[in-house]
Amino acid sequence: MTQITEQALSEEGGSILGGALLVAGTSIGGGMLALPVLTSLGGYVPSLFIYFICWVFMCSTGLLLLELSLTFGEGANIVTMADKTLGRPGKIAAWVLYLFMFYSLTIAYMVGCGNLISYMFDGHIPDTLSPILFTLLFAPFIWAGAKVVGPINSVMMLVLGVLYFSFIGLGYPHLNWELLAHKEWSLSLIALPIAFVSFAYQGIVPTLASYMKHDGRKARLALIIGSFIPFITYAIWQGMILGIVPVEGAYGLKETLSKGENAVWPLKHFIQNPAVWVIGQYFAFFALLTSFFGVTLGLMDFLADGLKMEKCKKGRFILSLLVFIPPLIIATLHPHVFLMALDVAGGYGSALLLGLLPILMVWKKRFYQKDLTNIQIPIKKWGLIVLILFIIFEVTLETLRV
Repeated sequence: MTQITEQALSEEGGSILGGALLVAGTSIGGGMLALPVLTSLGGYVPSLFIYFICWVFMCSTGLLLLELSLTFGEGANIVTMADKTLGRPGKIAAWVLYLFMFYSLTIAYMVGCGNLISYMFDGHIPDTLSPILFTLLFAPFIWAGAKVVGPINSVMMLVLGVLYFSFIGLGYPHLNWELLAHKEWSLSLIALPIAFVSFAYQGIVPTLASYMKHDGRKARLALIIGSFIPFITYAIWQGMILGIVPVEGAYGLKETLSKGENAVWPLKHFIQNPAVWVIGQYFAFFALLTSFFGVTLGLMDFLADGLKMEKCKKGRFILSLLVFIPPLIIATLHPHVFLMALDVAGGYGSALLLGLLPILMVWKKRFYQKDLTNIQIPIKKWGLIVLILFIIFEVTLETLRV
């Protein structure tokens, strides 16, 4: 989940295409490396169904959040919105859920990037040391702030695009279409929590509204188009991985799942062309790194605002310790929790913070505060209830699996 800085927004301009790319860039990230592994048991077609359902839901809650952003105006973040609609309990819930989700994601990206560094050095760097090495290398960029990370992130997004299409071009000849015919609908729901977080972009909605100068029509179109781009991206990526790596057998996707590895890990055992494996490794690393930058920058800004800390050198140092030390301890003690951390972030954090909370805030705004301005999706009470029931189903599923 890659976040875009406000500086980048102002440079981009207020076009619908620009806004759509911002939404897409925020969604696409480390979840790509987990989705094919968790959806492999269900098969390709069932996984596409799960992706589509998640896109519909996340697009709907994104439009609800856009309604709130347009209503409360410039500078209103999700905590402010919760406070103004749900009161102090809503504000506290937003705080807790935000920290839970973003710390879980930070753990996942530390572990994922650490594991990739270990692979690149043929295992000479221990799994317990690699998250520490990764954090020491890249945490200073976060300490330096968005002005440093912004240009680097833009270059990495360009590199990601080149690697993505290179992987597809080189991997396509190795595709086994028979592998894509596998279907096991009852197992397809395993991927639902991570699919949630893989379509998450709502954190950028207030900035998108500002970028579009609070033009509801333009922001709505950008949000719908931008949130659909990840669906297409994931569908192609999913087909490539599931069409190359079998589910069963040595180094299959089931073994990959049991070891908590990412989707790129088994490729070298099924493709003779080493270039595909190398490209896949670098794609995985940059996808996780851009997500790591976005999540940790957002977490630092959130803590600075919530704790009322100035971003001077001393303040940044303290904030950096708060951002990196707690997740680094967990990543070091548990160096194979990449899939689990993403799963928890999606199953609870994303579902409740980016799913349930916007629904409850709009419910209060429309039906209790009687504010019907800036409506972006014509959904009635029964529609909001359906969305709430879906959240309850997803959280129940995640709880039963744990």
